[in-house]
Amino acid sequence: MEKKFIALGLISGGLDSMLAARVLQEQGIEVIGYAFVTPFFGAEAAIRSSQALGIRLEVLEITEPYMKILQHPRYGYGRNMNPCMDCHAFMFRLAGERMVAEDARFLFSGEVLGQRPFSQNWNALRAVARFSGFSDRIVRPLSARLLEETEPERLGWVDRTRLLDLQGRSRRRQMELASRFGLTDYPSSGGGCLLTEPNFSRRLKDLLDHVPDPRPRELEGLRIGRHLRWDDHSKVIVGRREEENKRLEELWGPGDVRLSVEGFPGPVVLIAGKGPCSPEALLFAAQVAVRYSDAPRGHACEVTYTHGMQQGILIASACEEEEIRQRMV
Repeated sequence: MEKKFIALGLISGGLDSMLAARVLQEQGIEVIGYAFVTPFFGAEAAIRSSQALGIRLEVLEITEPYMKILQHPRYGYGRNMNPCMDCHAFMFRLAGERMVAEDARFLFSGEVLGQRPFSQNWNALRAVARFSGFSDRIVRPLSARLLEETEPERLGWVDRTRLLDLQGRSRRRQMELASRFGLTDYPSSGGGCLLTEPNFSRRLKDLLDHVPDPRPRELEGLRIGRHLRWDDHSKVIVGRREEENKRLEELWGPGDVRLSVEGFPGPVVLIAGKGPCSPEALLFAAQVAVRYSDAPRGHACEVTYTHGMQQGILIASACEEEEIRQRMV
């Protein structure tokens, strides 16, 4: 009986990675998916797509080693704080280290030649493969016939003639393939990684400029609320909705100060940072809390604060909108 080969794939949950997996499945190759989790991207879409494909998915949390890649990318960043080439190479490296344990022969991804000018041109795809340490074991089924032949193709583990020659940014052929494969539940193209978003990237850069070794909750907090930089050691975070207030309560940690306005609905406000909280920072945060509460304009409010074992009340009125704009991250 002919041996059934196993391939490990980087499954993002997007249509391209789903199609790449399906192209290999059509050749009788068993596919195992790998997805990765950090505060910047999750595995929710990958879990849904793996279920649609009927494949096993391994989910790995990689925040600590990923931060080293993020802060010192060999190939630099994309338009924002996205180190796409280093990121892809790192994920291939992690998956490649598991090939022996999984009895797998090669790796694959849904990358398409020319779909992203910076990270998916011919030279970039080649550099990513080489940097991963598994350059001859990476198959990109959607564009393989436009790329160099790899060891799995040379040895007949995968039939190169049944792989594809997709190129460029058009999604027409992907949509046709999805229809042929019966794939209907998949996210729209783009998205999924917060590092590609300008607002999030600006907040992340601000955090790394002031906190070179951020804690996980500081990274998680970047996606929540309004962020106002007070000084090199602290910033004020303001919940915008009820669910953000609840999440800030969960992220509230040692050293942070929590504030809320008494007598009027309003946000949870945190002063997040390291070191002691100055009276000036505390007053500013109280004024911000009043500004975003339902208190009438010009009304002086009681603002309660908790800092470790210390609790107190401040009397504050709303700060000026201009001061908020100047400090907005």
